[in-house]
Amino acid sequence: MSEQPQRRRAGANERGLYMISVAASLAGMHPQTLRIYEQRRLISPERTPKGTRLYSDENVNTLRRIQQLTDEGMNLAGVERVFDVEARLARAQRRIASLERQLEQTRAEMLREIERIRRSQRAELVLYRPPVTALTRTEIAIQRPNPQDAEQEG
Repeated sequence: MSEQPQRRRAGANERGLYMISVAASLAGMHPQTLRIYEQRRLISPERTPKGTRLYSDENVNTLRRIQQLTDEGMNLAGVERVFDVEARLARAQRRIASLERQLEQTRAEMLREIERIRRSQRAELVLYRPPVTALTRTEIAIQRPNPQDAEQEG
């Protein structure tokens, strides 16, 4: 199976389905507004080989979101900024998820390695046990030479 059909099935809502007039109607906008949003790179419709714009369900949802934000008083520069921040946040969340998976894999590998080392060292390790009886202090008598004995010998 080729990659192209799999991509289409996985991202069916990303495939261009609607011409500009239909997409504009679905989003409740004028077609010229869609052209402006495309120029500002807020949406990216597909193009047919002859250049006709084809808007996907995802594009229509983005248009509705833009409409909602502008209705709440945000200008297009603000909408661009919101979309940029959301895209960065989504990338950061994907990166965090990837790092968390890596961390869990590394942790599992570390625990397996620790257990492997424990098993391999078990036969070589000898448990230290202190002696049962305590050592006692032993006194040794030392005889010192008598100075008088040294005079008699000499």
